[in-house]
Amino acid sequence: MTVPRILIIAGSDSGGGAGIQADIKTVTMLGGHAMTAITAITAQSTTGVDAVHPVPTDMVLAQIDACIGDLGVDAVKIGMIGSPRTAAAVAGRLEELAGIPIVFDPVMIASSGAKLADEATIAAFERLMRLSTVTTPNLPELKALSRMATGDVEAQRKAARALVAERGCALLVKGGHAKGAQVTDRLYCPDDGNPPEMEWRDARIDGTEDHGTGCTLASAIAVELAKDWRLPEAVARARRFVRVAMREAPGLGKGHGPMGQQGVRLDLNLSRFAPMFNHATLPARDYDASARFYRLLGLKEIVRAGPRYSRFESEGGATLSIETTDHIEAPVTFLECGDLDVTVAFLKQSGIVLDSEPTDQRWGWREARLTDPSGNAICLYQAGEMRRFPPWRVDDA
Repeated sequence: MTVPRILIIAGSDSGGGAGIQADIKTVTMLGGHAMTAITAITAQSTTGVDAVHPVPTDMVLAQIDACIGDLGVDAVKIGMIGSPRTAAAVAGRLEELAGIPIVFDPVMIASSGAKLADEATIAAFERLMRLSTVTTPNLPELKALSRMATGDVEAQRKAARALVAERGCALLVKGGHAKGAQVTDRLYCPDDGNPPEMEWRDARIDGTEDHGTGCTLASAIAVELAKDWRLPEAVARARRFVRVAMREAPGLGKGHGPMGQQGVRLDLNLSRFAPMFNHATLPARDYDASARFYRLLGLKEIVRAGPRYSRFESEGGATLSIETTDHIEAPVTFLECGDLDVTVAFLKQSGIVLDSEPTDQRWGWREARLTDPSGNAICLYQAGEMRRFPPWRVDDA
């Protein structure tokens, strides 16, 4: 199979921002095939949850059996469960799936503040955590699961490590509920070959279009694990997807609006090894004339640093830059890599000579340079959201 088959066990969000709806959009955009076992039907919007109707446990199991029995499964994502009985029954079914990655997002509270899991259901989460590859609580969920204080970073570490020791699964603690200009997510792993603790820091994305961030992150991790990325790599790739989807939020609703998974487009290379073309830089003899020309062609100017540099975005998400001839004398083709260092190592083993090794650049890209047999300049790079959403992006782009 070349298409990852992801079984999503979660509740439905009638507003389309979270739950099954966000999961399906995420899995689809990342190249997977989404299958669903709906555990609850909710009447909700961006402003709150008006009603919750749990799906009978037998029906949840029937959905799981139908998907696995016919289509097979490469990874499982668990979200909202609905009831303690369903949690126990789902755990029983998943115990039969030896070797399949399982990502458990212990949904307890919606972005609007509505409670989606009672104490009995939370208690039933223990068995699901023991089966999971990784569990992805936010800070309030970490407190509820561990029943320990989580008021500062050291307390959070203590609670997370206790859960990892007790449950045997990795724990990705999401830091979005903490205050500050940066968001820090921390991954705690058992003794499984991964580092015991890793963290990712990024600037907080302002705004209220954050409905479904946890669902989207967990589903993205499941897809990447199904592609055989190791857990830290899967988390890093999933986080990039979430952040770009937040940047692409369509601005719908009066409360916590949905993300824009459908707008991610070319921002993430789905391949482990094969670079993907999505950017080129062209020399400009007359900056003003060139910038006007590409605007007239219908490209959106997203970075403007005249009279030296501009970057433009096409409808499909690919970007093109112009630079004055004092800085660049010939076109440069940019190929994005899923993992730049892996790609470079493979090329070296194949006898390809690089002009420069992978290096972090001040504009947020990591680049390596080489030249093709005809003398054309090639840049291999990783940029994530920095390609289209750098801090200096034009405000009205």
